[in-house]
Amino acid sequence: MLKMKKSCEKCDAETGHQDEAYICSYECTFCLSCTEAMHAVCPNCSGELLRRPTRIKNPLEVVASQVKGKLLGK
Repeated sequence: MLKMKKSCEKCDAETGHQDEAYICSYECTFCLSCTEAMHAVCPNCSGELLRRPTRIKNPLEVVASQVKGKLLGK
C-alpha cells in the first residue's frame, strides 16, 4: 500500500490524503511548489517526481470490501 505522507519533505507543507502531492518511486513526498522549484526531480534519489494519487476511502474500508468480495465471490 502506498504511504500517504502528511507533509512535504522540503518545506513541511501539508500533503494530506486529498491534497496535491508529488512522489518518487521511493515515496519521497513533496508539495507542488517544491516540486516545481526542483524541476520534478527528487533531491534524495534523483528520480522523477510524479503526481501522487488521492485517497478517498479509509484503507480499512477498502480491505474489508476486498475480503468480503473474495469470501462472497463478488
